[in-house]
Amino acid sequence: MLEELHVMSEAGVGRPSRWAYKAATRRRSAVFLSTVLTTFLVASSAPTPLYRVYQTSWHLSSGTVTVVYGVYCLSVLVALLTVGALSDHVGRRPVIAGALALEALSMLLFLQAGGVTSLIFARTLQGLATGAATSALGAALLDVTKRWGLLFVSIAPLIGMALGTLGTSLLMDLVPAHLGSVYTLLFSVMAVQTLGLAFLPESRSPRPGAWPSLRPQIRAPRSSRRALLVTAPVFVAVWALGGFYLSLGPDLVQGITGSGSATADGLIVSLLTASAVPAVLLTLGADAGRTALGGSLLLTSGVAVTLMAAHLDSSTALYVGTAVAGAGFGPAFQGGVRLVTANVLATERAGLMAAIYTITYTAMCVPVLVTGLLVGEYGLLHCTLFFGVFVMALSLTPFASVGKFTAHISSKDL
Repeated sequence: MLEELHVMSEAGVGRPSRWAYKAATRRRSAVFLSTVLTTFLVASSAPTPLYRVYQTSWHLSSGTVTVVYGVYCLSVLVALLTVGALSDHVGRRPVIAGALALEALSMLLFLQAGGVTSLIFARTLQGLATGAATSALGAALLDVTKRWGLLFVSIAPLIGMALGTLGTSLLMDLVPAHLGSVYTLLFSVMAVQTLGLAFLPESRSPRPGAWPSLRPQIRAPRSSRRALLVTAPVFVAVWALGGFYLSLGPDLVQGITGSGSATADGLIVSLLTASAVPAVLLTLGADAGRTALGGSLLLTSGVAVTLMAAHLDSSTALYVGTAVAGAGFGPAFQGGVRLVTANVLATERAGLMAAIYTITYTAMCVPVLVTGLLVGEYGLLHCTLFFGVFVMALSLTPFASVGKFTAHISSKDL
């Protein structure tokens, strides 16, 4: 009997193989990285339901609110353009750790905010942290699991936006005496994640070029440039719509439904992004080009229904239009990301993710900021109409070009 056990031990029977151990480590890393990325994106949308409180308490206009939101997006862009590719050179963990520390500090600043200046400062730090984190976390996810990493990079912003707005809204209604409780909760989660980061294996070995990589530039690898050029209008349409809901969504809900509930404010943003997640999962195995095309069509249809809701003051049409737009939101972005990242080398991933996020955050910032500044002069209804037409036009622009990619890049290659 002892001899049999010795033979089994020598043969490696009864103990996990090295491959199984590596696979388990990759799964744990993917879960942890996904959780951290979601936390950053939850924090990014958490202030949205509180904007109305800030407006009432500090007598802010809708234009000022969009400026606060725009400052956040611009800060994300600054980080993406400077440290977006840094993790390709110094490793993923140092960049993620620094971003977590900065994000936690911003949560403390939100808790202490007493006016628009302190709110802008908190949003600025949060934007810098989010920009540094998203490219490093996205690249790290692709390092440990390309297929599922691509999926989660596509749906993490959707899940984060939904949880952030709805979670804050529920806390506001359940604990009205402690409106900043969401910031305390997020700070605690980030503290735990910082400790967990110490046990995360590094997925990218350091290599020279860290300092030169800080020069502001968009680093799209040659193999991805054609796809990125074609899909950029779709990215802009998708995330401009997301930015509108995150900044002016509460005002639109109040204007159409007359509701002053924080939960109603959070629900409209959550509906947009939550309806996108199942749509992404359903199209995961579909051709990337057709996925992007189908998502663009749904997005256009949903925005058209939403504009009709604004014209008719119909709350039912508002929620239906938002859900349909969300069902297109997810596949349009996910299909585009799959097209762009199809043939990219591992050492180019962080830089490419930074380029993608640069486009998305520019789209979330500039059109919304312009719209918010025009609301005071032309009114929310007219500005919503102009914005909706802009989004629909962009989402349909690359139709012919994206169709060409369908013939060349199949989902099997992704």
